[in-house]
Amino acid sequence: MSYHFLEQPAPAGAPLVFAFHGTGGNEAQLVPLVKDLLPQAHIISPRGDVSENGALRFFKRKAEGVYDMDDLARATEKMRMFVTSHIERLKPSRVIGLGYSNGANVLASVMFGHEQRFAQAILMHPLIPFQPADTPALKDARVLITAGKRDPICSQHLTQALADYFKRQSAVTLLNWHDGGHEMRQTEIDAARDFLKD
Repeated sequence: MSYHFLEQPAPAGAPLVFAFHGTGGNEAQLVPLVKDLLPQAHIISPRGDVSENGALRFFKRKAEGVYDMDDLARATEKMRMFVTSHIERLKPSRVIGLGYSNGANVLASVMFGHEQRFAQAILMHPLIPFQPADTPALKDARVLITAGKRDPICSQHLTQALADYFKRQSAVTLLNWHDGGHEMRQTEIDAARDFLKD
């Protein structure tokens, strides 16, 4: 079973951006941002298939910051298959992932796999409360993590630990902080724009 998704087409060979919304968002949440950051991109944005009291997510959790690891494994494999099928269909010039909050978490989890599907990834306010296994396929991938220093959902320690993980895998890793919380701010959008220029 696949995802319901929004697709914004582009000419053949254009960069392909997968956009993954946050809890309570939907497939339309990040499309305007992607259009602004990379106007020429082909965009695919799936809708989370888990409802938490009516708020859409990509996998279940038992409490704030406590994941249902079995459901995360299910969601990760389903998303890997979804991403791979669209890459094979479109044959893009490069593949980029952009996720916010829960969407950043499922994107990161897909990246922890044995095959690297994303040349570049923007993880906005991710929370990975576990130690991922080493992933040699991440070598030379480019990763931008953005976060708030006062984020009540994800501590600075866990954000730094995720950045350190990607660095240990020899991924080119950038970490951009703002002084706020879990909200997305202009400074991180600017950082994402600069990141995609390279």
